[in-house]
Amino acid sequence: MGRRLLKLAYALAVAIVRTRAAVASAWQTALADQADKYRPEAHYMRGPGPKWRAKHSEAPGRRYDDSRISTP
Repeated sequence: MGRRLLKLAYALAVAIVRTRAAVASAWQTALADQADKYRPEAHYMRGPGPKWRAKHSEAPGRRYDDSRISTP
């Protein structure tokens, strides 16, 4: 009976070690995949384009008046 229990405990320990290794490997793969997906050049913003400027441009007579700024 004791030898049988020892074999069962050994098999259980091996299963736990293998499962832990598989989970760690999957975790490392998931983290590596996340790190590879970020590309800064894909998220770089250069500012508004010509369509935005055309839509948000003010009327020609309504420009910003610099004379309202008081200088010391």
